[in-house]
Amino acid sequence: MPRFVRPFLVVLLLVCTLLPEARADAVKRIRVEGELIDTWCYVTEIMYARGSAHFQCAVWCAVGGIPVSVRADDGTLYVVLRVEDDSQNVSNPAMIRIQSHRVTVDGDMIERDGVKYLLVTQVADDKGIVDLTHEKFGIQPWGM
Repeated sequence: MPRFVRPFLVVLLLVCTLLPEARADAVKRIRVEGELIDTWCYVTEIMYARGSAHFQCAVWCAVGGIPVSVRADDGTLYVVLRVEDDSQNVSNPAMIRIQSHRVTVDGDMIERDGVKYLLVTQVADDKGIVDLTHEKFGIQPWGM
């Protein structure tokens, strides 16, 4: 065996040993309570993106492929990448029906570069639309 092969194999073994542990640390099982929001309108602040007044816009954005997020009670934003058995995207009928609802979800959280992503495994509770923001924020386009 050439001399350079042994150090290479030691480094490769070390990397292979440490890599699975690093991945396990990156995924965290969590439960989040908060409002399902339209991420585009919320982050850009072009509309308030909260409550019943924003329901129709949130539906259109989700159907159009805009990511859906859960805004937790402490203000933390979790971008939803997948819901339950859906393996393709978040604009599935289950997510469309509960736009702007207050929900409790269980899932796996992955944090990369300061952004929290959520793979929702179960919608544990759906309280419907509870933030009636018409009076708080005034009339918004497509409000209900």
